[in-house]
Amino acid sequence: MNTTRVAEAKRLIVKVGSALLTNNGEGLDEAAIGEWARQIAELRALGREVALVSSGAIACGMRRLGWRRRPVAVHELQACAAVGQMELVQVYESAFSAHGLHAAQVLLTHDDLADRKRYLNARSTLTTLLSLGVVPIINENDTVVTDEIKFGDNDTLGALVANLIDADCLILLTDQPGLYTADPRKDPRATLIAEARAGDPALESMAGEAGTQYGKGGMITKVIAARRAASGGAHTVIASGRERAVMPRLARGEPIGTLLVATMPPLSARKQWLADHLQLGGRLILDAGAVGALGDGKSLLPIGVVEVQGEFERGAAVACVSPAGTEVARGLTNYGSGDARRIMRHASADIENILGYLDEPEMIHRDNLVVC
Repeated sequence: MNTTRVAEAKRLIVKVGSALLTNNGEGLDEAAIGEWARQIAELRALGREVALVSSGAIACGMRRLGWRRRPVAVHELQACAAVGQMELVQVYESAFSAHGLHAAQVLLTHDDLADRKRYLNARSTLTTLLSLGVVPIINENDTVVTDEIKFGDNDTLGALVANLIDADCLILLTDQPGLYTADPRKDPRATLIAEARAGDPALESMAGEAGTQYGKGGMITKVIAARRAASGGAHTVIASGRERAVMPRLARGEPIGTLLVATMPPLSARKQWLADHLQLGGRLILDAGAVGALGDGKSLLPIGVVEVQGEFERGAAVACVSPAGTEVARGLTNYGSGDARRIMRHASADIENILGYLDEPEMIHRDNLVVC
């Protein structure tokens, strides 16, 4: 394992899952939280900036309400999160205060990151907190979130936050030693993967299925999160949160768990924001020529669009899809879905005659487009 990648990281995102925080649903493990706070304090003393993405609000609320199984109804999940968040924040505040550190609660939804202005505001808030020596405790705002605007799991949220604030490394702490070639609970031949390339398609087949009754994550979500974090240049470590002093040891270069390496150059800030959209307004089905043009760094012209799916306004983020159904790019469209349907398969010179106006000659300009 090339441990210098983690040892040289100056800004880290640490994500702790529900199973660890609640000792598999038995209630908040205050001793473990205290230990992680101690480790983060040690990282701060080493000159590292650390933001913590914490699961646990719903799992904690389940225990306080006496519920044995995770609810399904959105309103019950929201109420459960509201109850659990109170205890979660109190425990974190006490744990960090014991080491002379201030903590700050930051609750996010996908809308906060999909809107460019709110995205920049969130970035500014988090970077300011870090500059002040404060440890941001970040969670999805489960008390108001709905299926349409949710991140889905905190592994994804951790990757998005890593991209948001240009973190160098994402550490995903779990109840497993790392990523194995197969599920070690089912396959005795499974071996730990020490290092691999983030985004390697083979990793997803090794990761298996997601989720427990206490959280929505799993190894597959961690592999996907690592791929997303890599687009911003961040390496990812998957390691056991029960490993002794795991964070300082990683920061000192000790090989622990699985390192998923970011190998591609990071996207520009604006294109990273666009790539991190989880919900898209619609889809543009392209012909083969348009797919090739996007791969060559060109803009998307109306003549290369053969079908428009969904209803969206001008400026919406949309997926660009190949004839085979694979997403090849995404971008901000210059035309709403109605006008896009009228000008698709037409040359740019025809737009004004068809619509009665010309906004832009491109359906999506290359500056507002990121190739997948």
